[in-house]
Amino acid sequence: MANDLPEWMLRAFSKPRMAAYLRAAGGDPQVAMRLYWWNMEASAALYGPLHCLEVTLRNALHDVLTQHHGRPDWWASAPLSRNGFRLVDEARGKVERSGAVPAPVGGIVAELTLGFWVSLVSGAPGYDRGFWVPATHKAFPYYSGRRKELHDRLMSLLWFRNRVMHHEPIDHRCRPRCPRWHLDPAAGHDTIYRVMGYLSPELAKEAQVMDRFPRVLAGRGDALRGTRPPQF
Repeated sequence: MANDLPEWMLRAFSKPRMAAYLRAAGGDPQVAMRLYWWNMEASAALYGPLHCLEVTLRNALHDVLTQHHGRPDWWASAPLSRNGFRLVDEARGKVERSGAVPAPVGGIVAELTLGFWVSLVSGAPGYDRGFWVPATHKAFPYYSGRRKELHDRLMSLLWFRNRVMHHEPIDHRCRPRCPRWHLDPAAGHDTIYRVMGYLSPELAKEAQVMDRFPRVLAGRGDALRGTRPPQF
């Protein structure tokens, strides 16, 4: 089936990568090509909402932990796991290799991964009592549920965000088996705004005005039929 796709496309994106799109397209190479371009269009449209969510999440958690520990470098006194301290050290090293010595707090915060911030809401040993109970729940002033339910949503968004940012298929039909944290494009988009609303309803409302993803999602059928060319 892969041989039915243009040779330039197979060289550019690889046969294994395009196989997922061919499978989702039922073996039709033309639909597989259109699905690939639509996936790129949809991922590009999700960048803005994900940007708003990720930056707001890390700033909210950083602010409440700074207040709780009474110092901007709160990680120096927080009960982080060994892996948590490793991630902080890696972020500090990356900032200092760029020439900022010693690394400023803001630089370290910006370099810490989304996975690091999500872990601060997890049930890892010592994290519920060390982070959630005294501090991190305050980062979500519009959430009233259980920590685990929030963490599950954040883990799903972490998986979804990584699919988008690492240029992977985001449509479940491109995956033969879906992992526990899988979100399809529509569910991922909805979950972004649900969690954003826990942090800042004002931001969620403002972002939705500029969000073009609903139009891209609604145009998926036309894009796969070839009646609307995807744009990114």
